[in-house]
Amino acid sequence: MAGNTHKTVGLSAGANIRPLNCSATWCNTRALQSAVFYLLLCLLGHSSGASGQAWQIDVTGAIGPATADHMIRGLKAAQDAGANLIILRIDTPGGLDKSMRSMIKAVLASPIPIVGYVAPGGARAASAGTYLLYATHIAAMAPGTNLGAATPVQLGSPGLPALPDGEETEEKDPAPATGTAMERKLINDAVAYIQSLAQLRQRNAPWAELAVREGASLSAADALEAGVIDLLAGSVTELLQKTDGMTVVIGSNTLVLASRDLSIHQHPIDWRSEFLGTITDPNVAYILMLLGIYGLLFEFYNPGWGAPGVVGAICLLLALFAFQTLPISYAGLALLILGIGLMTAEAFAPSFGVLGLGGIVAFMIGSIMLMDTDLPGYQIALPVIFAVALFSAGLLVFALGLVLKARRQVVVTGVQHLLGATAEVERVTNQQPLVRLDGELWQVQTAEPLVAGDQVLVEAIDGITLVVRKRES
Repeated sequence: MAGNTHKTVGLSAGANIRPLNCSATWCNTRALQSAVFYLLLCLLGHSSGASGQAWQIDVTGAIGPATADHMIRGLKAAQDAGANLIILRIDTPGGLDKSMRSMIKAVLASPIPIVGYVAPGGARAASAGTYLLYATHIAAMAPGTNLGAATPVQLGSPGLPALPDGEETEEKDPAPATGTAMERKLINDAVAYIQSLAQLRQRNAPWAELAVREGASLSAADALEAGVIDLLAGSVTELLQKTDGMTVVIGSNTLVLASRDLSIHQHPIDWRSEFLGTITDPNVAYILMLLGIYGLLFEFYNPGWGAPGVVGAICLLLALFAFQTLPISYAGLALLILGIGLMTAEAFAPSFGVLGLGGIVAFMIGSIMLMDTDLPGYQIALPVIFAVALFSAGLLVFALGLVLKARRQVVVTGVQHLLGATAEVERVTNQQPLVRLDGELWQVQTAEPLVAGDQVLVEAIDGITLVVRKRES
């Protein structure tokens, strides 16, 4: 090994021990022990060099709570495993501001050098991905990739980011005239944030401001020429070769990277990250919420089943957890719940479609407004909204049909269903005719004389007496 201070001693050196006047056997044994000792030292030194690892953590898709959780736990695992280098392979269209900032905090606090690598070809580090790339110790891109378009969008989350202390917004380039005061504050805060990262890593700060204020973007080659990134690499192997010998500053220490011979360890996405990524998908969270509400409603109106209530409660809790981490509009959520309530009321208190139609309209408007952000990765798909609205409308129509059908049916309970029925006089006792109807004997009242065997038609019911008239044969 080139950097090993230990030198291998050959067996021939053992012959020089003869002036010690020891026996030949003892000398040969000492020589053999020395050779084995130095051989073990060399093997240990070689083993320690070969055990160095570069951990690769993928940051792909829209940046959200699941992505942040996966990356932050990956950095902690790499630190616990004693990794020599961390490679963040980035391919993202952007994401949520809160998740992005938590990821950048973890990068800045990392005691291990981190290389941000936009790859493979065709990947991008747009919006929040640009901030993350600026935060890494070394920024690299593969040919055919791009970064930029870092203008923040209105996220709708509680508490928009405030201006940093001492920020002089009057000296900044003015935001677009059409922007509100809050939008200008948001832009200026984002500019200050990315400029601080650029100054920390000694990268192109003026272009970073253009990426925020004007949505500027650069290709990989142009980014290298403009000083936005540090190098181009077509593969992870080439990246390790090019970063070998580069210096990075971590805290107050300056480190020289020895990355050429590092082995690559791919940090996998575990079940926790996959589960969080699934339930925090806006479409999945939306469907979970509806399943929860419908399951609880079914259980309330049909108590004793158990399964709909249990499943509904679980789905609703999962949806509430997802909404806690997503930029939802509470007005949209209220409209959505109101729509479901109106459609349910229509089914149980029919108003001939007034409540149901209003419920469908409120449901669709609330579903469209539910995600209060312009990020494409955090929008509920319109086909999903229309499909669920049609399903709810179908349930409403089905329920109304059952109600109308029930109203048209002949009464089959109580004594009212006996009106219009035909009975036969079974016998006459003390001049009081008795008829059998529905298996029971009834006294009858009539103006006509009746004898056993006569057919009568029930016209009214007076207490326990039937008012009948004789029916002609």
